[in-house]
Amino acid sequence: MDAVIAIFQSQPVWIWLVIGCLILAIEAASGTEWLLWPAVSAGVVAVVVLLAPSLNGPLQVVLFAVLTLVSTLASRRLIRRVNPTDPDINDRAGRLIGERAQVVHPFVDGRGRVFVSGSEWAAVIDGDGPAVGESVQVESVDGSILKVRN
Repeated sequence: MDAVIAIFQSQPVWIWLVIGCLILAIEAASGTEWLLWPAVSAGVVAVVVLLAPSLNGPLQVVLFAVLTLVSTLASRRLIRRVNPTDPDINDRAGRLIGERAQVVHPFVDGRGRVFVSGSEWAAVIDGDGPAVGESVQVESVDGSILKVRN
């Protein structure tokens, strides 16, 4: 544990940048949009530590926590004000309902893959599936599987 504290004390700017990049990578992989603000907050803490190197570790952690909380709450209020028809900016799957998707892998036994909103998704369809390249509409979402129709 002493080694971790020593590294943190000697390179806090880089540690916060690495933390921010790791959180951003997890966000990119998961697509939840919940981790965007903690990633940005870690970057802001890195800049603050660069400008005020005497800020100690516990204060940095408190600053990170406060920035994460404030930025997440502020973004939710701002998005609600800008786009009142979208109740939850973090419900990515829910926003897909009604969107058009392109078939990227053929449907076999009612299961295939579609591309919508910048991502490829597993999909199910009742009846015969359309050919690759054709368009379908997202009807509902069950976990990570989209139910689509022609």
